[in-house]
Amino acid sequence: MAECCLVRGRELAQSLGSVCGPPPPLASLSLAYCSSLKDASVLSLIPALGPRLRVLDLSSCVALTNQTLQAICTYLTHLSVLRLAWCKELGDWGLLGLGEPIKAPSQEPQPHEELEHWASSPKDLFPQPQGPSLLMLQALRELDLTACSKLTDASLTKVLRFPQLRQLSLSLLPALTDKALVAVAKGCPSLERLALSHCSLLSDHGWAQAASSWPRMQHLNLSSCSQLTEQTLDSIGQACRQLRMVDVAMCPGISIASVRRFQARLPEVTCIQSRFVGGADLTLTL
Repeated sequence: MAECCLVRGRELAQSLGSVCGPPPPLASLSLAYCSSLKDASVLSLIPALGPRLRVLDLSSCVALTNQTLQAICTYLTHLSVLRLAWCKELGDWGLLGLGEPIKAPSQEPQPHEELEHWASSPKDLFPQPQGPSLLMLQALRELDLTACSKLTDASLTKVLRFPQLRQLSLSLLPALTDKALVAVAKGCPSLERLALSHCSLLSDHGWAQAASSWPRMQHLNLSSCSQLTEQTLDSIGQACRQLRMVDVAMCPGISIASVRRFQARLPEVTCIQSRFVGGADLTLTL
């Protein structure tokens, strides 16, 4: 039902049999780009989906919040694929299964100071997941959190622990740092596909620590990661020997020469996207 922008959860839940009769034996449901969906609608729908659901796509359902995510983690624990790309209202509290603090109406909206403190601490002081956190979904094989821009290291370092996860997208997360990258490497060692494009805080140092955890990696997207240099390519080339595709387009710190050396070292890599590497001036090519 993707792109059916007028679909609403209440009517859909009724049609699926939540009001009378047993839940339908659905295995896959896509509501991607159903922009009218709100938390209340999805909360009425989720209990009706039943334990057989394996694939749920809510990409670009931009109004959904932590309430929906926590309901998913409560009722749909057998999911193998969860796509939440561009659900920009999802935040750290939702992933951690924590209740979000309630602020008085007179207060100006402020960043979550407590989570910011944990995220910036050099010690492992992040809040532990509680309640219906993302950790409940241990059957996951694919997770897409692209452009969930409120997410930070405070939650990502704690909940991305899925030993069997094969595919993960964390692209367009502006607060993602090396700390989260290393935590993901330790928590998700079976990854074969990883997308981290436009994560501008990632550095060579993070990849030097993370790359060795991913010997199965086959597809890697690092486009527009502005701090990466050829040192990252060296780390990946030494550790990820099954790599078949890598995207380093628009990485100003990576030169064409280093891309060629990387390809010579790993001839099995059949596709290297390297558009505008080395800080090419886009104004000359548009």
